[in-house]
Amino acid sequence: MTTFAQHAEQLSTTTLLRFATAGSVDDGKSTLVGRLLHDSKSVLTDQLEAVEHASRNRGQEAPDLALLTDGLRAEREQGITIDVAYRYFATPRRRFILADTPGHVQYTRNMVTGASTAELAVVLVDARNGVVEQTRRHAAVAALLRVPHVVLAVNKMDLVDYAEPVFAAIAEEFTAYAASLGVPEITAIPISALAGDNVVEPSAHMDWYGGPTVLEHLETVPVSHDLTACHARFPVQYVIRPQTAEHPDYRGYAGQIAAGAFRVGESVTVLPSGRTSTIAGIDALGESVDIAWAPQSVTIRLADDIDVSRGDLIAPADDAPAVTQDVEATVCHVADQPLAVGQRVLLKHTTRTVKAIVKDIPSRLTLDDLSQHPAPGRLVANDIGRVVVRTAEPLALDTYADSRRTGSFLLIDPADGTTLTAGMAGEAFAAAAASEETAADDTEWDF
Repeated sequence: MTTFAQHAEQLSTTTLLRFATAGSVDDGKSTLVGRLLHDSKSVLTDQLEAVEHASRNRGQEAPDLALLTDGLRAEREQGITIDVAYRYFATPRRRFILADTPGHVQYTRNMVTGASTAELAVVLVDARNGVVEQTRRHAAVAALLRVPHVVLAVNKMDLVDYAEPVFAAIAEEFTAYAASLGVPEITAIPISALAGDNVVEPSAHMDWYGGPTVLEHLETVPVSHDLTACHARFPVQYVIRPQTAEHPDYRGYAGQIAAGAFRVGESVTVLPSGRTSTIAGIDALGESVDIAWAPQSVTIRLADDIDVSRGDLIAPADDAPAVTQDVEATVCHVADQPLAVGQRVLLKHTTRTVKAIVKDIPSRLTLDDLSQHPAPGRLVANDIGRVVVRTAEPLALDTYADSRRTGSFLLIDPADGTTLTAGMAGEAFAAAAASEETAADDTEWDF
């Protein structure tokens, strides 16, 4: 049977890093991604031939590596990134899932989507322009999403004669700003994505820089797999009750462990009911095990015959989240239709979906200077703001700072199932104070 130490060692040798790129228009995000894929030998021959053909059609002699990620026809015609492009590649040291996100202000929601699961964000800056408003926006979004590692890639160093003072000034300004937002780790790297300087191979033009290349940093940045430090959470997805001659009394609760680890014999609480029991068994891949970790998909059997349904949350009895019907959160509105005070919605949290109503929108965040616009009344596409939501049924919700998986939720249009808003429960930035404003009770939907 695999021990916890053996499992942790196996994860450390085959780690997966999810990272996202962000930056202003024409800062060179897609070119950086293309260079990263090309120079790490992660591009198939037919893909490279297609890029070369598209580049010739645009009158370019050399292949435009940005086309490796700009897959939409409109993106290629306009030379911009519109949608999030995901790429999967690997080196001998690590596997990667990359999200290339748009740089336009009107596509802020796309960056939120791409960075929501990222463990690292690469923020590009044009060395000629330095830190601009959109750079600050992307740093703010990374801080809101609690991305633990941020890389500042100062691009187009070849256009400023690889000058160290230019890089140093930009790195100092960005680092001070990002640190004020609560970003825990910031690494600055001077690069030229077009020429390949410090992307995969060290640059011969910047001998004053002694740090890692972009790929080297991506391969070596620590990715936490200390599962014992996580709050153990198991959202129930399906109740297994075969009632066959072979298994007449079998009752198991299937799902994917969202965080932490569960052990046979452990005392657990089922939320939102609050009933307690003991884990009698854990089944994984058809075999009984005595311990299971996130993100394994398992079936948990309890010692007591209690009412457990899809959407319930199983957690350790001594480390269970609080149950509430009043959700205060920071949200990014992703739908074209506005989100307004008094609007009826569905709230989806892990495997549980409940009716809810927007009780208040206390503020809208202005990402340019991080000021709060009080009582906007509604949020429109790409807006980030604070909301207070009242749910029809209690939810076992962690704060987003404690758990990105069980502290996040979606607001959905009950009429057509459209995703309206992505939410992060709890305070906004690491050092921000939570708003204590509350709305008056709604008389039509009184929960």
